[in-house]
Amino acid sequence: MEVLKDYVEWAILALLLLMSLVSLSFAIERFFYYRKINLRQFKTKNEAETHLTNNLAALSIIGSNAPYVGLLGTVAGIMIVFYDMGTQSSIDPGVIVVGLSMALKVTAVGLLVAIPTTMVYNMYLRKADTLIGKWEDEVA
Repeated sequence: MEVLKDYVEWAILALLLLMSLVSLSFAIERFFYYRKINLRQFKTKNEAETHLTNNLAALSIIGSNAPYVGLLGTVAGIMIVFYDMGTQSSIDPGVIVVGLSMALKVTAVGLLVAIPTTMVYNMYLRKADTLIGKWEDEVA
């Protein structure tokens, strides 16, 4: 249990950091892609949709799963606090509160990853829909 106690918070935070970096890199990639896009290069609507929505699924997956990753860290942290409470005959309430606050910190970080990622995903999905509409107008 000590190994779990020492590393669970850092492992979850590292995973959330990785998720945020992937999300940020895809968001930057889409930004520059949409700025330089030439809609005339696409021959069919399916081809346009495929290129315009590339990497958006990853943003959606990260945005929807980051809170669950944070929640996993919270549950693990609370389990550790309960384990500590059960193994000690008397425990300082301050230790319990500190342990619970550390556990809840991971959920907050999960939400900090999820909220902007979901906002960026929705923004780029709308941009892709708009560009597909422009492509349809140009073809017709």
